[in-house]
Amino acid sequence: MALDQQTALSDAKTDTILGRHETGVLSLAREDEPYAIPISYGYDADQRRFYLRLVSTPESEKRRFLASAPRARIVVYEEDADVYRSVVAVGTLQTVPKDELTVEHIEQYGEAKRPLFEIWGDAKPDLDIGLYRLTPDSVSGRVIEVDREHEPS
Repeated sequence: MALDQQTALSDAKTDTILGRHETGVLSLAREDEPYAIPISYGYDADQRRFYLRLVSTPESEKRRFLASAPRARIVVYEEDADVYRSVVAVGTLQTVPKDELTVEHIEQYGEAKRPLFEIWGDAKPDLDIGLYRLTPDSVSGRVIEVDREHEPS
């Protein structure tokens, strides 16, 4: 597969991709241990900020990672024929206490769609629904166009 062109996306095009999608992959790290999960998010292009509702159980790996105020990376990507686009945002995931919620926060969390179905082995009272915000230190987007006509046989 020959790469024709790989270029950085402008902030405006990056924001368009993030606004067009509602799911991505959230990667967390602490010490030398990684953790990655698919997530749904809301994105505020004006503030360049992500909003996430994350559900965990008391003994879950997710809850242990979230309790450590981890560095985080959100990856969103799309494919359209021979064109691939990806956006990577890096920062620290912050808890938004429920007593500090504003109308603007609630609107953003409303953009974070829930999965079409949920399966939990635990009773609902054992689930913790945490509200989080990621104001990235960096957001970068890339587009790669693949020249399939000149692929080696």
